[in-house]
Amino acid sequence: MNNELQKFVEEHGTPLFILDHHKIRDNYRTFKKHLSRVQCYYAVKANSTQQIIETLFNEGSSFDVASYNEFMQVYQYIKHFDKKDKKHFVWDKIIFSNTIKDRATLSKIKQYKPLMTYDNSDELKKIKDYCETAGLVVRLKVPDTGSQVEMSSKFGAEPAEAQHLIQQAFDMGLKVEGISFHVGSQCTNFDNYTAALAITSEILNDARRKGFNLNLVDIGGGFPVPYDPQVPEFKVLAGLLNSEFQRLFPNDIEILAEPGRFIVATAATLISEIIGKARRDGKVFYHINDGVYHTFSGVVYDHWIPNFSAWKEGDKEICAVVGPTCDSFDKITLSAELPANLEVGDFLLTDNIGAYSTASSTKFNGFDGAKIIHKNQ
Repeated sequence: MNNELQKFVEEHGTPLFILDHHKIRDNYRTFKKHLSRVQCYYAVKANSTQQIIETLFNEGSSFDVASYNEFMQVYQYIKHFDKKDKKHFVWDKIIFSNTIKDRATLSKIKQYKPLMTYDNSDELKKIKDYCETAGLVVRLKVPDTGSQVEMSSKFGAEPAEAQHLIQQAFDMGLKVEGISFHVGSQCTNFDNYTAALAITSEILNDARRKGFNLNLVDIGGGFPVPYDPQVPEFKVLAGLLNSEFQRLFPNDIEILAEPGRFIVATAATLISEIIGKARRDGKVFYHINDGVYHTFSGVVYDHWIPNFSAWKEGDKEICAVVGPTCDSFDKITLSAELPANLEVGDFLLTDNIGAYSTASSTKFNGFDGAKIIHKNQ
């Protein structure tokens, strides 16, 4: 273990979730460098830790929120703005990209005149009744083949339906600003993006021909994180996207994106401690003080493949790493290649665990989640 991590463990104990804000800033700047035309809306759901939002706010990021609570996590930084500047910030730098909002949320955010997505007629009626001040973005159902987490089974209107939904919104006196889509999280099949952009361009052009002045395209998230060497490079995707933007959309079209995983996944490291060891049916089981109900929740909800390394040398075997709860479901992996001579009190390291980890952690069985430590704030 390097000296810095050893010091953190000695001071704070384990499990320990270490967030590197330098890496967060670096990821944000990389995104902006390669997609300079795109306004970056950080998807708060990926990791809603307040200090992350503060770091990105100071970088000039915009934000994608899904609930009133997430909205208020961002809004607290503009409370001191004058009224005009607050309205401009909300309109220009926050989007409610959850296509379904409850009536209470719509009523509470009406005063802020937010930008929000929708994908069905009933949602339009609800928006008309409770938040008619909103600017609307119709969300399309697009291909998500090969993405780590699919989206199309729950969100998005079919292209033909989307054209009707644009017409319906204007007929109701609402204002549609643009079109959005999401190709699925951790998308390594870049054909998803090209197909989605082509569909979007067709619908956008049709709407403009009808006199509807749509002016933005939201390409969602899904930008791949280098979890392993086989993941295609982001800059390759960026080059493809920039080419398609130029080919398909006039310069007056504003382009938005909602990266979450891309911004925070590689910015966190977890240190866990071995609290028990057993050999079961010939395989070494390491019981650690974190699990799938806590920081490794992404194994369940995000289809994430965990990684482990140890600081002790030794002959390696295929081992199981399991969590501390009394639920047999709490198995993190049955195929970790680790030294078989690790003992109670030794530590394991997990990299690239910043996204969809602490965000969905619970207190099941009475166990607290990992303590979060911030560096390079």
